[in-house]
Amino acid sequence: MDAQNPLFQAFAFLVAAVVSVPIAKRLGLGSVLGYLIAGAVIGPFGLKLVTDPAGLRTASEFGVVIMLFLIGLELEPRLLWRMRGDIFGLGLTQVIATGAAGAAIAPLLGMGWQTGLAIGLAIAISCTSIVLQTLREKGLDTTAMGRRTFAVLLFQDMSVIPMLALFPFLAIAATHAADAGHGAGGHAASMLSDYPPWMQALGVFSAVAALILAGRFGLRPIFRAVAKTGLREIFTALALLTVIGAALLMQIVGLSPALGAFVAGVVLADSEFRREIEADIEPFRGLLLGLFFLAVGASIDFALLSREPVMMLGLTLGLIVLKAAIMFAILSGAKNGGPDGVITALGLAQGGEFTFVLAAFGAQNGVFDKATADALVLCVSLSMAVTPLLFILAQAIAGRMHGPEQARDLGPIEHNEPDILVAGYGRFGQILTRLLAANGYRTSVLDHDADQIELVRSFGNKANYGDASRVDLLRAAGAEKAKILVIAVDEQDKALEIAENARKHFPHLTILARAFDRRHAYELLRRKVDGLERETFEGSVRLAVAALRHLGMPAFAADRAGKLFRRYDERLFTDMAKHWGDLDAYRAAMLGQRNLVEDLLRRDMAAFRSEPLDDGWDTESLDREAASKAKIAK
Repeated sequence: MDAQNPLFQAFAFLVAAVVSVPIAKRLGLGSVLGYLIAGAVIGPFGLKLVTDPAGLRTASEFGVVIMLFLIGLELEPRLLWRMRGDIFGLGLTQVIATGAAGAAIAPLLGMGWQTGLAIGLAIAISCTSIVLQTLREKGLDTTAMGRRTFAVLLFQDMSVIPMLALFPFLAIAATHAADAGHGAGGHAASMLSDYPPWMQALGVFSAVAALILAGRFGLRPIFRAVAKTGLREIFTALALLTVIGAALLMQIVGLSPALGAFVAGVVLADSEFRREIEADIEPFRGLLLGLFFLAVGASIDFALLSREPVMMLGLTLGLIVLKAAIMFAILSGAKNGGPDGVITALGLAQGGEFTFVLAAFGAQNGVFDKATADALVLCVSLSMAVTPLLFILAQAIAGRMHGPEQARDLGPIEHNEPDILVAGYGRFGQILTRLLAANGYRTSVLDHDADQIELVRSFGNKANYGDASRVDLLRAAGAEKAKILVIAVDEQDKALEIAENARKHFPHLTILARAFDRRHAYELLRRKVDGLERETFEGSVRLAVAALRHLGMPAFAADRAGKLFRRYDERLFTDMAKHWGDLDAYRAAMLGQRNLVEDLLRRDMAAFRSEPLDDGWDTESLDREAASKAKIAK
């Protein structure tokens, strides 16, 4: 069989994947490493079943394109705003620090600072696909650490645009431009290659602006028209056409196709069709990403590695150590070090998919020569290959770091078979615990703030030091014997993590939670908590009642107004839960329901009589009014 036959190549890749990936996953190495090993085994430096993986790798890069498009779809403006601290704090600092380190080290290796800066910026990019896949497999993607890692990856992906615009200005020798089109990765020269650097940069920014404008004002009407036809296959075809068109536009101006897909996804992130586009595109991602990892494994230049093993392995190790050290230092400075910081730092210590693009673009524009680009690709490939092993190492180190934390002289965890386990002993948890204890119930308290525990104990109160999101500490605190878990921690993400772990490992517990706001309350409901209290709701209602009294309203009327508002808002909160997750549907329903509730509240107060308000959930007037308005609407 001809090894050049594309069908035979695809067959060989798939057979290798079917054999190696399950084995690697069973051994705890993760599916990504399985794909990389399979590609190396059957590639030109292994069994030679595939002698030219470049073609398949080019085709499989569409998996990366789709992945970046799906990531872009998730980036609603409110999400970016909420994550702005991690994105523009941790991410920006990491990219700048790695680029500066490259510029500083380059003269020691006989290179100019321009080359060093370019290489530093290139290796600052981590492998989004491998890291996110590994986090997902290990169940870490929904944790606070996973979200910080995603924020850094997100900024790295966004930073590729200014990097590609900067590279032409870092060109150090005009003679190197003769290598255009022959850099690592095999990307063809763009239509702008023959123009001056400033025109190339202008073309890049113009293309990105055109894509944003077209997506904002052109795509939505088209999607709306296609959706009205009811033909799902045409809708899927239009979604794929959007991805391919955006990728092609970026490729024309010399940028990464994946970057174009990412921008297109961001543009459509707040459209009403986001969820359906995501559902239609998702099935294509997994298979193509697997082929991409196989092709990367087959592309590793083991001939170069065999000629210069010490140098290449040393450079790869240096890349990993440099990136991990910079990331851990940044996290420690932001008070996010410790075990989670180790996992994030080592998890992001490899090069990424965009590094291949930047290596090609750098060689193409004379920032460094082809030999440097080839060595960079090899180092990055090796670092990507060992990423699952780095995660295993990081988790082992993090596990050891937990020991000394718990060994701090705060005494053993005491529980005495509690009725109630309380996570968080701040101002909220203390009041709750005092009330429970006053009524004769045994409580066991966990709080991860050592200073707070020492302060509480100095007043003679019992509290234990520990992170309640850890299953082993929940068990040690008496979760298996307790009837109720009350989540009273200040951190929103930590509360969600505790609820998720407790529901999974201690299903008998009744979980009650403190919610920061409406959004947080809905996220807690998704974790199947049994009850929750919005922390400022009751206080706000009571203060509003007091304000009504001071404004001259009789006390009994002000109290009734507060009870009516509480009843209607609780009903509104419950009814709106089914819309949470779909921003457009939630906003539309909220506007309609809120106006209805306020109208009913005004009517009830206008028709107020002196009878006491029934404490039951009598919502007949609300239901009648809703039915009446529905008939009018029809």
